[in-house]
Amino acid sequence: MKSRFHGYALALVAAVLWATLGLFYRRLAGYELPALTIAFLRAALAALILLAALGWWQPAALRLARRDLALFVPFGLFGVAAFYIVYIYAIERTGMGIAAVLMYTAPIWVTLFDTLFAGEPFTRSKLAALLLAVSGCALVSRAYDLGAVHFDAVGILLGLGAGIAYGTYTLFSKALQRRYSALTTLAYALGIGALFLLPLQKPADLLRAVTVPAAALWALALALLPTLGGGVAFNAALRRVPASHASIVATLEPAVAMLLGRAVLGERLEGLQVAGGVLIVGAVLILQTGNVSQGAAIDLGREHGATEIG
Repeated sequence: MKSRFHGYALALVAAVLWATLGLFYRRLAGYELPALTIAFLRAALAALILLAALGWWQPAALRLARRDLALFVPFGLFGVAAFYIVYIYAIERTGMGIAAVLMYTAPIWVTLFDTLFAGEPFTRSKLAALLLAVSGCALVSRAYDLGAVHFDAVGILLGLGAGIAYGTYTLFSKALQRRYSALTTLAYALGIGALFLLPLQKPADLLRAVTVPAAALWALALALLPTLGGGVAFNAALRRVPASHASIVATLEPAVAMLLGRAVLGERLEGLQVAGGVLIVGAVLILQTGNVSQGAAIDLGREHGATEIG
């Protein structure tokens, strides 16, 4: 029970850290850096820092079995590089609100994959949490504001692709952490993802990012806080709770981002956005209380069995 509680807490920490991404992207965009360059810097710097740290303190953690490259390469390609790319272009074509809602269909894909291939039960409480989480994301992202929505078939497909790619990040990470630590898994995923993003970069943009001191500091902070901090916390959560549960808790990210936008940037909050945040919190509470009840039932069963044996 304590392990599951820690898992939910770590997933919450990840959501809070990821919620700061918008602040970092906005700062770095002020230095005329394209979104794809910011995404590359995020993955590349975080990977270099983590690989260097592991090489110094735990060199054995850098060893990979050759057979596992068949998982690490698609992890980096789809869970990092493809996710960063399709989400950026989904935002351009449909607007931030719709793109965010489509991206946060990820828990649906993770839950379906878990049910079909990992044997995770699809309970009524999990269904209720999914519906609340996706509805909450729709409200937080102001998907109801039709004036800000651009209906674009390609954009919709890109947004759904972002949700699936985000879901693959969760599933690949869960699978690889059966044999590797959270740090090793994240380091190689980000590094391989950065390699796939590198051919899309312009030398002038990369040069500007490293020669302007303020831009370089913001890029470093982006790599350390939301990327490494959030990634390590989420990967550690996957060791303690089902992937579907961790991905639902992570839907708190847009709600936290909404609050940060209000507190830091003075952005206006609407009543429906606040209601959306409440729905997402409700989804997390449903998962937590459902697990408490399940754990209590298991403990009761064990006690009953022990009584019969005695």
